Amino acid sequence: MYQYILDHLPNKSSFRFVDNISSLDENGITGDYTLRENAFFYEDHFIGNPVTPGVILTEIMAQIGLQSLGIYLILNGLKEIKKDGDRTLFPLLTATDVSFYKIVLPGQKVTVISKKEFFRFGKLKCYVEMLDENKDLVAKGMLAGIIKGAAKTKLS
Repeated sequence: MYQYILDHLPNKSSFRFVDNISSLDENGITGDYTLRENAFFYEDHFIGNPVTPGVILTEIMAQIGLQSLGIYLILNGLKEIKKDGDRTLFPLLTATDVSFYKIVLPGQKVTVISKKEFFRFGKLKCYVEMLDENKDLVAKGMLAGIIKGAAKTKLS
C-alpha cells in the first residue's frame, strides 16, 4: 500500500527502514519495519548481544513519521512547494527530541505512528511514537525537518 510514497524515499538498500505504510492522510501516517537480523549495525552493537542502536530507531521513526509524511504532503500539493520533474525531494531531519523506553532486538517488528503538528514553509514537525509487536511503547518524541529539492545528477 502507498507504494508511490516508498518509491520517492531517498533512502535505498541497507538504509531504508520502511516496509509498509498502513495508513496515511494529511494529518498523519502509520507504518512498520522489521529489523533485519543480518543488518550491518548489529555486527558491533553489541558483540554477542546485538541490540538496535537508538540512532537507528530514531532513523526508522524519521523515515516513516517524517520523510514519508512529508513526501505525501508535497506530492499531494497541500502546501506551497510544488513537485518539479527535474528535482528529487529530500526530506531532511533537523531536530529530534526522542525518549526511549524499551530495547529492540534483531528480527523484531516495530510500528511507527506519527501525527502532524504543523507543516508550513517546507518545514514539518510531528509527534511520533514507536511500538513493538505487543503494542508496548519503545520510543516517542518530536521530530522536525525540512523538505528540500535537489537537482538530479547523473553518476558517471
